[in-house]
Amino acid sequence: MDTKPAIAALAALAQESRLATFRLLVQSGPEGLPATRIAEALDVPPSSLSFHLKELTHAGLVVPRQSGRFIIYSANFDTMNALLGFLTEKCCGGNPCTPHPKAACTSTTN
Repeated sequence: MDTKPAIAALAALAQESRLATFRLLVQSGPEGLPATRIAEALDVPPSSLSFHLKELTHAGLVVPRQSGRFIIYSANFDTMNALLGFLTEKCCGGNPCTPHPKAACTSTTN
């Protein structure tokens, strides 16, 4: 992932309703959810949710698909993983890192 798409993705996630929407879609997995279920789960008005879904879609974080008369939204896991890779590229000076509650890196350099 390049810098500009990373900035667009981070900007899209830098809003409470959009972050909650994306997290819910990540939890729902590849099958996704219709907008009505997202709105109900997050208690977001449909008109506001429509705007937020559009922003997440433009950033490449969400993918809509038609299913009958409904639009199903799902997280774009490829973009999510690319963003995570971009953020952690060359983490800890190129040494393998493991998430740890007390330390950012578990590298063994002295």
